[in-house]
Amino acid sequence: MQPLSPAPIQPPISMLEKTPAILEILLRDLPGEVLEWKPAPDRWSIGEVLAHLAMIEKLYEQRARRIVLEDSPDLPKYEPAEGEAQKKSARQSMEEFVPLRRAFVFYLHSIPASAAGRTGKHTELGNISLSQMLNELANHDLGHLRQIAELYRAYSFYPNAGPFQKYSNPKP
Repeated sequence: MQPLSPAPIQPPISMLEKTPAILEILLRDLPGEVLEWKPAPDRWSIGEVLAHLAMIEKLYEQRARRIVLEDSPDLPKYEPAEGEAQKKSARQSMEEFVPLRRAFVFYLHSIPASAAGRTGKHTELGNISLSQMLNELANHDLGHLRQIAELYRAYSFYPNAGPFQKYSNPKP
């Protein structure tokens, strides 16, 4: 059931606007070995997370434009291609993601706040509002920022913390 009055879109837009700078600051001087390290064969590296963010960015930008411009457009479920996140280097994925996100945020700043309640029909979730989708994308960003920070922490600092390891337990 959709809320009677959608949440404002400015808070998630504000978060979405911060993500590129957070990533650039966190990752700017990291060597490739940190960016490509995987804690287990079935887990993602920082580079794979960045590739995923770039793929999702394209999808959500397209969905947002359709919700704003069309009346209740059909929105297919996201189906990632097998191995898609492993085709690019972390640097290439960052170089793709950052301008995509900045352009998307620029677009989001151009739409009226009243667009928050516009909806699309998601094939799995049913009716979703622009507000809900942007809040999910901000939530998605924070989850992956945490994941990236945990990967960085587990590879670069935790192994060198000696007896202080007993105070933390990274979960990359």
